[in-house]
Amino acid sequence: MSRSGRDPVTRLKNAKGRTASQTRWLQRQLNDPYVKKAKADGYRSRAAYKLMELDDKFGLVKGSRRVVDLGVAPGGWTQVVRQRSPQAAVVGIDLLPTDPIEGAVLFQMDFMADEAPDVLMEALGGAPDLVISDMAANTVGHKQTDHLRTMGLVETAVDFACLNLAKGGAFVAKVFAGGTDPGLLNILKRNFASVKHAKPPASRKDSSEWYVIAQGFKGRAEAEPEE
Repeated sequence: MSRSGRDPVTRLKNAKGRTASQTRWLQRQLNDPYVKKAKADGYRSRAAYKLMELDDKFGLVKGSRRVVDLGVAPGGWTQVVRQRSPQAAVVGIDLLPTDPIEGAVLFQMDFMADEAPDVLMEALGGAPDLVISDMAANTVGHKQTDHLRTMGLVETAVDFACLNLAKGGAFVAKVFAGGTDPGLLNILKRNFASVKHAKPPASRKDSSEWYVIAQGFKGRAEAEPEE
């Protein structure tokens, strides 16, 4: 402990060859208590604690029988699902490779590809009662563009959930400051008994990310758009 009573700040020994933003990111990682805790607890990412905190608050994972993890890499959320609901079948998908996780079927492919939903559902073997998404588009540094690209992923995830969830199921997805777009929020409210936004403590305070939590899926018949 330092004289001030706080843990001493770890500083990069060599920032040569890195941009200022890369240096700030690495500096933040080195001093992030959730990053340190994840390493100590055996989780692949600090994001595992976000799902834990959301689950503690909303009761999402326990009792789930089939779960789809969209944007699974590096696997922290699937680790949590496997620990909290070990009987559940879990299928994950990501553009990036994900090291194997016992009890989970993982695909390295684009979720936006036309064949992706069928691949996931065939591997799952039945309707999921939980669809979780920590997907976010690669940022280009322009806030409006980054927001629109990520919301495009969220919209596709909502479509997948509304077409495939079992009645009574739940959907969780990362959104950004301002929450879910009004049109998408209306779709969720029409198809789920409860729709809320939350920012788990593990989400960095300076981050614009929030999560939308939709529970009590009303069933696919009501998910179809009105004529």
